[in-house]
Amino acid sequence: MDANKMLYPWGHTRRFNAYTDYIRKVFGGRVQKLSIDAGFSCPNRDGTLSTSGCIFCNSEAFSPSYCLPEKSVSQQLEEGIIFHKTRYRRNQGYLAYFQAYSNTHGNLHRLQQLYEEALHYPGVLGLVIGTRPDCVDEAKLDYLAHLSENRYVSIEYGIESCYNKTLNLIARGHTFDQAVWALEESRKRNLNTCAHFILGLPGESREMILEQSHIISQLPITTVKLHQLQVLKNTVLEKMYLMESSKFKLYELEEYIDLVTDFVEKLNPGIVVERFTAEVPQRFLVAPDWGLLRTDQILERIEKRLEEKDTWQGKKQRIL
Repeated sequence: MDANKMLYPWGHTRRFNAYTDYIRKVFGGRVQKLSIDAGFSCPNRDGTLSTSGCIFCNSEAFSPSYCLPEKSVSQQLEEGIIFHKTRYRRNQGYLAYFQAYSNTHGNLHRLQQLYEEALHYPGVLGLVIGTRPDCVDEAKLDYLAHLSENRYVSIEYGIESCYNKTLNLIARGHTFDQAVWALEESRKRNLNTCAHFILGLPGESREMILEQSHIISQLPITTVKLHQLQVLKNTVLEKMYLMESSKFKLYELEEYIDLVTDFVEKLNPGIVVERFTAEVPQRFLVAPDWGLLRTDQILERIEKRLEEKDTWQGKKQRIL
């Protein structure tokens, strides 16, 4: 280690508590997530709550080409391993990432079959399960806690905002209180949790976004995923944007880098940051257009900005 570099509370010289370092600490090396589309729906799409979905949602924009629900879990894992071996040759193992839609939105028997099929696949070290706070109950959490006794399990909750007014506007269909309940019940069972938030949702000022960093810092979460608001094709948000684009605050790249560096310096340093931005194929994107920069290139700029400002995760955390 460079003797001139500061060692931060999470034990590394990077200025934020990075997911890659967390994974190395947990598993002793690099571990690759393998996305799975197990054919789940969502209460916002199947009529449980509505059929229109959240206003920003176009799941196709985030699904790898090998993820098709008509394929078995095992087949998707096999093809995912082949796909990633051409890019990453030093994997310690894999995490089966149930990604598309709400992956606890089903009966417990079906969940058991799918999750255990994944865990029995050679090289799979654990599960990452993307879902909504209103799609878990005590029985499902008890089952996941049982699995976590021997394997790594993380539940990734799409929360999106801490403000109920925003959640109503984006047609999320759950409240922030429901998200807090799901996180607290997960923590009681020693489950790893990830909370997903979108920065820049309609109606949220810069001050409101930064205040969320303080709120998130109090939540019982292991990791957090942040990304910029993106207007995607074939969404309700696209229609709203095309009709009233002047009412939207979509952050340009440099503005967003300033926002996210201010955000992270207020964030609890014990929370691991999985990502700061999202990337979708250009064919799905309406706005904002940040050019052809990849997420890793934007991350480099964020880390450079943290260095320029001589700040780091938690430097300005509000202590209660």
